[in-house]
Amino acid sequence: MTKEQYSPLSTPSVTTYDVVVVGAGPYGLATAAHLDHHKLNSAIFGKPVELWRDNMPKGMFLRSHWWANTISDPENRYTYERFLQETSRAKTYPVSVEEYIDYCMWFQRQAVPNVDETYVASIERNAQGFVLTLVDGRVIKSRTVVMAPGMKYYAYHPAEYAHLSPELVSHSVDFNDASRFAGKTVIMVGRGQSAIEYAALLNEAGAHVHVITRKRIRWLEPDHSEGRTLWEQLQAPLAKIAPGWKNLILERMPYLFYYFPQEKKDRFIRNNYKAAANDWLWDRINGKVELHEGVQVTQLSEADGGVVMQLSDGTSINADHIMLCTGYQVDIRKLPMLHQSLISQIAMDEGTPLLSSWFESSVPGLYFIGMTSLRGFGPYYRFAFGNPAAAQRVAQSVARKLRKPAPYDSQSETQKSESPAEKKTYAEL
Repeated sequence: MTKEQYSPLSTPSVTTYDVVVVGAGPYGLATAAHLDHHKLNSAIFGKPVELWRDNMPKGMFLRSHWWANTISDPENRYTYERFLQETSRAKTYPVSVEEYIDYCMWFQRQAVPNVDETYVASIERNAQGFVLTLVDGRVIKSRTVVMAPGMKYYAYHPAEYAHLSPELVSHSVDFNDASRFAGKTVIMVGRGQSAIEYAALLNEAGAHVHVITRKRIRWLEPDHSEGRTLWEQLQAPLAKIAPGWKNLILERMPYLFYYFPQEKKDRFIRNNYKAAANDWLWDRINGKVELHEGVQVTQLSEADGGVVMQLSDGTSINADHIMLCTGYQVDIRKLPMLHQSLISQIAMDEGTPLLSSWFESSVPGLYFIGMTSLRGFGPYYRFAFGNPAAAQRVAQSVARKLRKPAPYDSQSETQKSESPAEKKTYAEL
């Protein structure tokens, strides 16, 4: 049955909510916890921290410290520190992905026990709000929707690799177990943390690894969070992203970035947050992984069930597989649950939704948080630790909006209440 033939509003078993959260990662869980605090009739759909459980490589370590990884709840009861205490774990650096997943699941059980793990198949909008169809056929109506999608939807695949068979090229987010490449020759494309760490994991799993980078790998300085002198702290105060005043300002004033012109915001992100790898990965790849730095790929072809890559320095590599660690690019048109009729209503710039200062899109009642808000709100929201600021602000906005009578098919409350400066910034995005 097609969507055109199916009329969810005529189905008697429709369930109605004030607000629905789509996605159960750190941002979705935090937002659901704060919405519950406002006594709203809410629901959250998605498999808890699925991206971390199914798409992050086993054996990975987080760049952030344990104290930066707390998921927000209104009373600050379920912190990472409390999790460590209750599970008798030490405070360590770096934090393993397995420990972080354990914390997220612990938080979910404590703070958001009502997660519905059913996927949302389609989201549409009518005069009263939104109609969500779940993959099991259930239909949900809601006045507001908060989108907290995982980064997997935004995986960036450079066009020059598009002609290769899917069996020969993939994005790093497609696999979480390096052991499947044991005995294989793998080309890793990228120079950031994920590329270098995955290269180390592949080598340790028994693969022969080549790392291809257009620029030289930028290695981060060793971590000196403990025992820093007063002068060192003044020069570069600790922050969740990394030590430094600009990072601390982004953390302490998480909404300030929004008010700058878009051109300046894009330039700031581009110039200040370049790909880099932690120093503790050096010993795991030095002399164990073949590095090809500062080269271009000049030719790619399939041969004998594998791939042949020609580099600008004359090197030719025969490999069984190419893994792209080429990052992520936000494009909400790739979100399969957004119905085309809804996408056509969302004002966007190159796939990025234009958001108000409350994370609300041009469609009243539709919010986007997490990495989707990166260009509007800044690099703080590229990482999981941006969840407290986003969750608190969205929950406040939704609670205020829902005090207004339905329907609300006119201009959103958030946009009405914005100052002239905010309206100018919103228009310039």
